[in-house]
Amino acid sequence: MASSKEYLQFILDQLSLLRGVSHRAMMGEYVLYYLDKVFGGIYDDRFLVKPTATAAAMMPDAPREIPYEGGREMLLVDNVEDREFLRELVEAIYAELPPAKKK
Repeated sequence: MASSKEYLQFILDQLSLLRGVSHRAMMGEYVLYYLDKVFGGIYDDRFLVKPTATAAAMMPDAPREIPYEGGREMLLVDNVEDREFLRELVEAIYAELPPAKKK
């Protein structure tokens, strides 16, 4: 099942406290970037983030889910209504993300 543009827009609105969030459509799903680093995505209308140590500490009960067949586990973000939490989460995991790939 592909993700809806409505759910993508909802998540982007919830992330609006952050400057530098962008997205790219990828086979019916959406990859999310913060300052050019991939931090998560929208998969089957689920907001998933990379399972960094900080993300796991901030969401200790978050289920680990597979974004797509053959993909690596990611953490499901349940608390999508709290914009301040989402801002803190993305900013906190940013330092643990691999560098942006050169184009």
